[in-house]
Amino acid sequence: MKTSLITILLLVISNIFMTFAWYGHLKLQSSGISKNWPLFVVILFSWAIALAEYCFMVPANRMGYNGNGGPFSLFQLKVMQEVITLTVFTVVAMFFFSGEKLQWNHIAAFFCLIGAVCFVFLPNK
Repeated sequence: MKTSLITILLLVISNIFMTFAWYGHLKLQSSGISKNWPLFVVILFSWAIALAEYCFMVPANRMGYNGNGGPFSLFQLKVMQEVITLTVFTVVAMFFFSGEKLQWNHIAAFFCLIGAVCFVFLPNK
């Protein structure tokens, strides 16, 4: 159970960094900070943040993978990671991008993803 929780926590932290690597430059641009940055500088900036993401994602996958003694299959890790990614993205979008609104169809999609998690954890027979 401890390995499961540590794996999930590392996945959450890594996805916080990744969300900012992918979308943080948009917030910096809209606030005027990076408005005049050339694209290669924005890419390098995002890569620097993504490096921090990898420092959490790689250990999470190595620790959590059942091939390394962890509790999760490769497919379970991937589906969990996608749900965590969308959850973190939603929180960041709601709090840092004021023009973005959560709509009914977004919520319906999240329920479908929760269903995907349930299916991926069903026992194989």
